[in-house]
Amino acid sequence: MPLKKRDPHCLFCQIIEKKLEASILYEDEAVCVILDKFPQAPVHALIMPKKHFVSLREMERHQPLLGHLMHTVILMAKKLNISENGFRTVMNTGTEGGQAIDHLHIHLLGGLQMGPSLVG
Repeated sequence: MPLKKRDPHCLFCQIIEKKLEASILYEDEAVCVILDKFPQAPVHALIMPKKHFVSLREMERHQPLLGHLMHTVILMAKKLNISENGFRTVMNTGTEGGQAIDHLHIHLLGGLQMGPSLVG
């Protein structure tokens, strides 16, 4: 089954299509970066593909896009002045992984000393 370009019921797709307001920090032909409305750190951005993918599970055949998403993380860490001191990236996948919105996205967090994560 081919993937949809956009899901009309998806919050992030609506933001990408400018149907909902958000603080857009960056966008190009493939990705959109917004500030999280409920930040968990002084800097909390969300990096997402413009094409609708539910989660990382759908990305096996999309390595160039995954690389572009990670490149955007690096660019945004520099732009948001958290690159030098360090930052955390989180990509939740599925219910048990803590994914709340069914549109692939990467959390970029920084601006404070992070505590230990579940994995070191």
